[in-house]
Amino acid sequence: MISDDGVAPTVTDDAPTFDIPHRPKRVYSHDGVEYEGGTVFKLSPDPAESNDRLAGVVERVLSGDRYTYGDWFELPAPVYLVHDERDSSVFRVVIRSGTVEFHVLPDTAREALRGLYDRLREEADCAWRVDCELADTD
Repeated sequence: MISDDGVAPTVTDDAPTFDIPHRPKRVYSHDGVEYEGGTVFKLSPDPAESNDRLAGVVERVLSGDRYTYGDWFELPAPVYLVHDERDSSVFRVVIRSGTVEFHVLPDTAREALRGLYDRLREEADCAWRVDCELADTD
């Protein structure tokens, strides 16, 4: 269930399902491809961690046998395009303001998000708060 302000209920470390309430729409233009609307899962560690430390955890997990990924070096925050080979799924991961964000793409499988979450839990050895937010869907 999504509230009127576009924010889904918060789930905690116990059992986030990563159900995707709204998928982005892919829009093509002369400048390339853009996405309208969508869902972002924000994972906040407890205790809090720095962006550098979170990026290190994410990169260690992504270096595993299940993932291929690329990042953009000239952005103000770490941004990774992730391909989960097991679930044949692609999504973006962003490290920002002490959170790890999973940005859903049109064909992202919730199982892929859950798989990365489970591996982050194992690697980071902390509790996580998971919030689900909807991007502008107009």
